Amino acid sequence: MSKIGLQLYSLKELAQKDFLGTVEKVAKIGYDGIEFAGFFDVSSKELKKVLDDNGISACGSHTNINLLINDLDNVIQYNLEIGNQYIICPGLPEHMRNSADAWKKTAELFNEIGAKCKDHNLQFGYHNHAIEFNMFDGKYGYDILAENTVPYLVCLEIDTFWVEYAGLKSVDFMNKYPDRLPLLHIKEMKSLTEKVNTEIGKGVMNFKEIIALGKKYGTKWYIVEQEYFEIPQLQSIEESLVYLRGII
Repeated sequence: MSKIGLQLYSLKELAQKDFLGTVEKVAKIGYDGIEFAGFFDVSSKELKKVLDDNGISACGSHTNINLLINDLDNVIQYNLEIGNQYIICPGLPEHMRNSADAWKKTAELFNEIGAKCKDHNLQFGYHNHAIEFNMFDGKYGYDILAENTVPYLVCLEIDTFWVEYAGLKSVDFMNKYPDRLPLLHIKEMKSLTEKVNTEIGKGVMNFKEIIALGKKYGTKWYIVEQEYFEIPQLQSIEESLVYLRGII
C-alpha cells in the first residue's frame, strides 16, 4: 500500500530551530513518513525514539554527495539505526554533470554507492532538479545517468515539479523508467507563467495521472515537498496531505 511522506526541507526553518519538535508536528498532521534533509547532529537513537513514539516512519534521507563519497559507512549505519531504507542524492556539483562523460563517470560512482547500500538492504537513488534536462550529445543528462546506472542499484526519485519546470512531462519519464520508482516527489506548480510551488491540487499539474502511474509501477512513497509558501507552512502541508489522501 502506498504511503505519503513529507520532505522535511519543506519546513527547514522550523527544523533548524527545533528538529525533533518539527518531526512531532508532521506526525500529528497525519503524514506516514518523513524524508530527511540532514539530521542536525541528533543521534540516531534519539531520532528513532521520537519517530516510534509518534507513529511515523523514515521514508528517505537526502544525503550530500560529499558524505556519500567520504563517509558512506557512517551514513549507512545511521540510516539503518533509524529504520530508513532509502538514501537519496539530491543533486550534484557542476563538474559531475556538465558533459556526457561527466554524467557517465557519475553513473559509475552511483553504481558503486548503490552496490554498497544494497549490501545492507538499503536502496540508493537520485533526485532531480531541472538542470538534469540539459542536453549532451543529443541526450538529456538525466537519460545518460539512467542508461548508465544499474536499475536495481540506483532508483530514480522523480521530482514532478522540476521535470515540468524544464518544459517536460513527469509521466513521460515515469513510463520510460517504470521499474525505478519506489519514491516520487509530489510538488505542485502554481501556473505555467508563475513557476513556483503551491499546495497539491491548487496548481496546474495532473497529479491524478501521476498517482495512477505510480500505482501501476509500484511506487511505495509519494513525498510532498514545497519550497515556496503563501499561507502558513503547517497549514500548507496539511492541505496537500488532505488532497493527496483523496486521490490515492
